[in-house]
Amino acid sequence: MTEHRHDAQLQRDVRRLAVHGTPRRRFLQLLACVAAVPLVGCGKETLADGEDDDTSGGGGGETESREDGECAQIPEETAGPYPGDGSNGANALALSGIVRSDITTSLGGASGVAEGVPLTVELTLVNPSDGCTPLEGYAVYLWHCDREGNYSMYSARVKSESYLRGVQETDQAGKVTFTTVFPGCYAGRMPHMHFEVYPGLAAATDASNKIVTSQLAFPVATCEVVYEEEGYETSVRNFAQISFARDNVFSDGTELQLAAMTGSNEEGYVAKLVVGVSD
Repeated sequence: MTEHRHDAQLQRDVRRLAVHGTPRRRFLQLLACVAAVPLVGCGKETLADGEDDDTSGGGGGETESREDGECAQIPEETAGPYPGDGSNGANALALSGIVRSDITTSLGGASGVAEGVPLTVELTLVNPSDGCTPLEGYAVYLWHCDREGNYSMYSARVKSESYLRGVQETDQAGKVTFTTVFPGCYAGRMPHMHFEVYPGLAAATDASNKIVTSQLAFPVATCEVVYEEEGYETSVRNFAQISFARDNVFSDGTELQLAAMTGSNEEGYVAKLVVGVSD
């Protein structure tokens, strides 16, 4: 590869990494490569594992939420006005069947099913104070809005529903997996999901027992592609009027909360995030 072609390749990589929400350290490393002559350690080997050279801005590439071997305490965030954890009226944690992986259906006699682009969410709990060791036996309560921006149990149109809420227990690898749909974008917020961490399933009955409350963010490029699908029309308008810099939760940075994404609108997506929790 000539020096000119090498530099052009790096320029494309920098643009792609910026769009996909690459961690600041990795981004600056590649940026430094562009500014200087080609160096050993620069170029495509600085990209996250699983990334290809697709510069189209589509949702099929993978983004990294952290560098291998590193972890940090997940930022504490607001649970928002629709937690369903007993702290603001409704309590989904008290519903029979709330411990589940597939959260697209309602519980408690309701029959609603959330529609949208399929999404699998995989959260891995680790202990930053103990070499990032996996945290087994913890409970994670995950909830989010539907593709129209409504929250079950609260929003007028879906107040009688309880979908897009569920609890899972971490396995030996510290992982929980939820089957859901990609959330919509409502006015004033970037697309996101809420989650709470509890010391175990027995404690996941009321917000007073939670250890951590935080939120998961999605790469801009993935959101743009998803919102091309039918049913997300409102999200297109709202997403065009918001950014991470203007978001009241993510404006201070998303490095520890930005999901690593793979997939497509046709086959569905997988979102992965390593969640640091100090016990």
